[in-house]
Amino acid sequence: MTLRLAFMGTPDFAAASLAETAATGHEIVRVYTQPPKRRGRGQSERQTPVHQLAHLLGLPVETPARFRDPEVLEDFAALNLDVAIVVAYGQILPQEALDAPQMGCLNLHGSLLPRWRGAAPIQRAIMAGDERTGVQVMQMEAGLDTGPILLSETVQIKASDTAGSLHNRLMSVGAQMWPRALAALERGSLEATPQSEDGATYAKKITSEEARIDWSQDAETVRNHIRGLSPFPGAWFELETDKGRVRVKALFADMGEGETAPGTALDDELLIACGQGAIRLTRLQREGRAAMDGEEFLRGTSLRSGTVLD
Repeated sequence: MTLRLAFMGTPDFAAASLAETAATGHEIVRVYTQPPKRRGRGQSERQTPVHQLAHLLGLPVETPARFRDPEVLEDFAALNLDVAIVVAYGQILPQEALDAPQMGCLNLHGSLLPRWRGAAPIQRAIMAGDERTGVQVMQMEAGLDTGPILLSETVQIKASDTAGSLHNRLMSVGAQMWPRALAALERGSLEATPQSEDGATYAKKITSEEARIDWSQDAETVRNHIRGLSPFPGAWFELETDKGRVRVKALFADMGEGETAPGTALDDELLIACGQGAIRLTRLQREGRAAMDGEEFLRGTSLRSGTVLD
């Protein structure tokens, strides 16, 4: 049978899933996404990636500011859905919404639950030095990412991965899970495995202050911190220049060798001492400028041996 469904999502990560879901031939009767935001110098409204793709696919779109508003919930219930697909929507759905579709709401999450429940699972996995992560389809319930697992794929975290590169791999793997999940749902063969609470961790949002590099940490921890926050929001430090103090984002680093006071440049080529060991910064972005490789950065910004980063 053809399933009658709604899709709820906002960023690129969700748009890939919308594309795969639309290709299955099931009836997408409504797409929900976050309202357009004003951006840029002209403060023009910019639609979300899901909104833009839905328009290209000819799908009806709604952008409620608060999904829990009574009129929104009433309209959602009136759609008479078989199921709702939720991928990085950006709003918490009340129980009334979770119960409205006949088969409930299914969510795609970028970790191997119960590890890294919450808002920033991709960043947190790299920052913690995890060697693997994954993507899972789960049945949504009132708790934060606590529902039973329906489908799972494991993805290895490479030493060269950043949050950006891992995001893109998980986005692709996750999107390709929807045709299988919906086909199994259609057959009634989608099996639910309850989550264990053992090993549960929470991937809270990254704050600007948390993104600041703590050079007193060991080199591997600092490097993971940099990779896990690249390209956004970017791990950062402050540098004293002839034009004053500037903020610099470190976007990638390699392991290095050397010991001195943490945060001190060990040479003229971006080798920086940590609490134990050292890292070499290989990609950076000075505030107000584009991201660039280390050699290019040094052509425009002096960072000599002995310089102390804050």
